[in-house]
Amino acid sequence: MHLKKYIPFLLTLIAGVFSISITLGQTTVVRGTVVDAANKQPLSYVTISFPGSTIGVSTNDAGKFVIRSEKPYNQVQASFVGYKAVTLPITPGKEQDINIRLVADSKQLKDVVVRSGKKPRYTNRDNPAVALIRKVIENKEKNRPESYNYVEYKEYDRMTFSFINVSPTLSDKKFFRKYKFLLDNRDTTTLPGKNLLPIYIDEKLSQYYYRKNPEKSRTIVLGQKGVNFGGMVDNEGITVYFKHLYQNVDIYANSAVLVTNEFLSPISDNAPNLYKFFITDTVVVNNTKLIELSFTPRNTNDILFEGEIYITLDGNYAVQKANLTINRKINLNWVKEMHINLDFEKNPDGRYHLSRSNTLADFGVRKSGKGGMFGQRTITYKNYLVNQAKPDTTYTGLEGIVSDDVKHRSEQFWEQNRLDTLNNVQAKVYTNVDSLHKMPSYRRTVDIATLLVAGYKSFGKFEIGPANTFYSFNPVEGFKLRLGGRTTPELSKRYYLETYGAYGFKDEKWKFFLAGTYSFNAKSIYRFPQNYIRASFQRDTQIPGLNLQFVQEDNFLLSFKRGTNDKYLYNDNYRIDYVREFENHFSYSLGFRKWTQTPAGSLYFINQVNGVNHQINNLTTTQAHVQLRYAPHEEFYQGKIYRTQFLNKYPIFTFDYTAGIKGLLGSEYNYHNLNLDIYKHAYLGRFGYADVYLDAGRIIGQVPYPLLTIPRANQTYAYDLLSYNLMNFLEFANDHYESINIDQHFNGYFFNRIPLFKRLKWRETASVKALWGGLRSENDPNIHPELYQFPKELDGTPITYSLGNKPYVEGSVGIENIFKVLRVDLVHRFNYLDHAHVAEWGIRTRVQFIF
Repeated sequence: MHLKKYIPFLLTLIAGVFSISITLGQTTVVRGTVVDAANKQPLSYVTISFPGSTIGVSTNDAGKFVIRSEKPYNQVQASFVGYKAVTLPITPGKEQDINIRLVADSKQLKDVVVRSGKKPRYTNRDNPAVALIRKVIENKEKNRPESYNYVEYKEYDRMTFSFINVSPTLSDKKFFRKYKFLLDNRDTTTLPGKNLLPIYIDEKLSQYYYRKNPEKSRTIVLGQKGVNFGGMVDNEGITVYFKHLYQNVDIYANSAVLVTNEFLSPISDNAPNLYKFFITDTVVVNNTKLIELSFTPRNTNDILFEGEIYITLDGNYAVQKANLTINRKINLNWVKEMHINLDFEKNPDGRYHLSRSNTLADFGVRKSGKGGMFGQRTITYKNYLVNQAKPDTTYTGLEGIVSDDVKHRSEQFWEQNRLDTLNNVQAKVYTNVDSLHKMPSYRRTVDIATLLVAGYKSFGKFEIGPANTFYSFNPVEGFKLRLGGRTTPELSKRYYLETYGAYGFKDEKWKFFLAGTYSFNAKSIYRFPQNYIRASFQRDTQIPGLNLQFVQEDNFLLSFKRGTNDKYLYNDNYRIDYVREFENHFSYSLGFRKWTQTPAGSLYFINQVNGVNHQINNLTTTQAHVQLRYAPHEEFYQGKIYRTQFLNKYPIFTFDYTAGIKGLLGSEYNYHNLNLDIYKHAYLGRFGYADVYLDAGRIIGQVPYPLLTIPRANQTYAYDLLSYNLMNFLEFANDHYESINIDQHFNGYFFNRIPLFKRLKWRETASVKALWGGLRSENDPNIHPELYQFPKELDGTPITYSLGNKPYVEGSVGIENIFKVLRVDLVHRFNYLDHAHVAEWGIRTRVQFIF
């Protein structure tokens, strides 16, 4: 009875619910066309979405779209870069047609002119793609991990190298049957259409920490694992070398160094002036709306990328994905193709962090593509943690140190900690190479290759070499035979012996060298970080001013020299040296030596006492020496004779101090010799790179000319980067000097615009070398005849001079990359042309392997 008064209300409620259920059960469908409000032209790639949802579509080439949802949305929105967004009302649960007109955003664009017929010229003005890339550039600093106060993550770095398209039947041939286990391990999925024979793999797992204030970063290596080719091959050096071929690509940095060349990023500050940009698609990935932005170099000869980047439209303008390719038309050796794919993942705070970097390179030998090498470097990033501080020791400890424990992690460790999986082919590389280097035939092959390339023949605990010093010749010694060798770490990792003996058939004198070294860290003395003490004695010849490594003067190729070359010294050197390098790449060395110089050939030591000439048989000095060196982030490839430094953007500082101690062990002079050297490898973008050397020195005290600074001259026909190539040996002597040496490589910047040179892939070089200096009166033998007289010809013509009030200057222009390996320079000497036996012009050559 009491329910009757509620019946109308219940009926109304039931009807309302029924009405809502019908509405919810219907699909909302919106069709339409989007046009430019000014010219009525259809707009493609416009994003159509229901506000507040993750549902979105793009208009087609005719500007048409269809968007639908089961939910009762009552608005639809249209947005496009360069236009004001439009939101229109719709009826939920119905199909309807609407036409949308977009008005250009006057803050970004004025209008877009569309012409048919002739293709319009590309321009940055009023270009929505350029407007978008400028937004990306404007916001890139906040999208880098370093924008956080603290950030940390794990990094898994894997590198592989493989031979391409090795014949499948090779392992069936008689000679290669023993290597069948290696040759049949093929990868046919990584590179479509080609089979890969992997022969190298290296893995590294690291933890990275960063703090903004005070700024400090640190990388701790948690595990490292790589193939082992045996003691005759430098496995660590190979790894470092490969990683320098294709380093990490930071899309937010202005540039990236790949295969020793600097590539400008498509979102660098200057990118709009060097790249063309096009909006080519609008997509939705993981419920995120992205703009696909394609780019290509304005000048196809410039060292730039081409490809696509995907940009978020959430107000951060972050890169969500990038596909970068090296333009095939650029002047680059040995690389047929290279692709870099970068993937980013969204963090809970809405920011995007790099999750994967995959670099693939085809180092093709032949144009047919039937052979060559294929390299892949994949870096995976996970476990990002931001704005969570760690103790100060986390950021300030030494980084990059790889202990023996880190190098010998268990298989269980790698299975549990790899951030990416190995496929079956990659996993087999470890066991295959391990089996390979144990085979006698492989060891013999590597042994022969080591002799040909490095110059040493190994006998296990001892090796003979270097081979290029076995035979040489010069005017003083005539034909010179030499034989030497050294112990290897197979004998001991702490004790090393090195020796050689030589005989000159003209002067009929024996020369020899003997050194003993003790390594304090039980590592090879040729590896970083060095920590050893060495005692040595050397009796041999030397050209004054020719400062080569002390066991390599007898190089057969250096025997060929121009002009007069008969002024030598016989040197007796007793030395003790201590060398210590630190993980932060600061190093110092302490040395002590007794040095006796005896003139040879046409060289002489003569002074005057009371107006009477006296010939001096030899000069003895006892010296203490200190060297301080700082080379931040320096890395090496370790060879058999010496280690090779990889060039990077950081300067190298070297300071030397030598003190002569009169009266000690027969030493005749007190003096102080100070020298500062600064080297910088400077990347110059489109203009290539330059190697810049700054050097200055000063001698304090009175000394004869053999103890003065004698500039490094070059009388060979090879172009020497550090020598004055048109200066004669012993031409100058100074007690103070400053010098600058700039060697510029343009990487084809000019030649690439000349059709013939462009086809030949020649590249331009230029250099300038200037030396300032002089001689104080106290060291001038004309003022102090008790000092040694400068050498003269028999007719009295001077041979040695001091610099005057003008610098010595020489410069060159040249062509490199001739046949990919040859550099030829035309060298010009600008002044001091009145000196005897000097040349104003010269042609010098140099063999070099560059990318």
